[in-house]
Amino acid sequence: MQFDDDADLDTSEVEDVRGSRVPGGRATIGGGIAGLVALVLGLIFGVGPDQLGLSSGDPEPAATSSSASEVQQSCRTGRDANTREDCRLVAVVNSTQDFWKDEFTRRGGRYTPASTVLFTGRVNTACGTATAAVGPFYCPADRRVYLDLGFFEELRTKFGASGGPFAQAYVVAHEYGHHIQNLTGTLQKARDGQQGANSNAVRVELQADCYAGVWAHNATRTPDESTGRPLLTSLTDQDIKDGLDAAAVVGDDRIQEKVQGRVTPETWTHGSARQRQQWLYQGYRTGDMAQCNTFR
Repeated sequence: MQFDDDADLDTSEVEDVRGSRVPGGRATIGGGIAGLVALVLGLIFGVGPDQLGLSSGDPEPAATSSSASEVQQSCRTGRDANTREDCRLVAVVNSTQDFWKDEFTRRGGRYTPASTVLFTGRVNTACGTATAAVGPFYCPADRRVYLDLGFFEELRTKFGASGGPFAQAYVVAHEYGHHIQNLTGTLQKARDGQQGANSNAVRVELQADCYAGVWAHNATRTPDESTGRPLLTSLTDQDIKDGLDAAAVVGDDRIQEKVQGRVTPETWTHGSARQRQQWLYQGYRTGDMAQCNTFR
């Protein structure tokens, strides 16, 4: 996975509050048993904590940093994205939004950007207060993606993913898939409170996987505004393999087997390992969001 060395990164799309103190309140989910509960419920790669009634109450002000953020200081070009993890995430956000802006325009619509918030420990959002234990998530109430970079290490060490830059990119692109669903009105289907292999919650998550694949298919052909050239210049077969591996290890069946020693499809919220791989690859193979209808 390689970015154009000479491209300018747009750090305005990423808010870096790592190391900041979250004012007041209590975290939605902590470590230990609560963290395991979050995994069983399937919040990984999901939407805001309020979706499963885990919000701590009224939203509080977001954490703010007293000094310039690390990404603003250090992430300036594609060359930085090729050498630093946080800068790579900036580039992925830029590339993802470049594509969806073009796609909405092509379809006669208008894309509304969403920022990504990098945090450590816990963060306050319009969907409630959450800790890193819930995994990456999208909050539809403030249209932001929230991500603790420590999750990527856990994806490899705790869940057994092979890792790699594109596995990380897949996670981010999945969350932006939720943003697309929010803009198109599909995301609300997951709010019916139902769980299970055929629930709307699962269908919403699988569609977000498919949308991540659609971005990956088109990313190396989508021009970046700063250069007129694609920001992402290459994806290898190994990159795609790493992404598919990451999709599999966070399947509901894999997580349930690991955490509780048995698989209970009636409580699924994200889909099986096979389904997640299938829909990610469907998006990557076709490059067409119209082929991501998981509600048929």
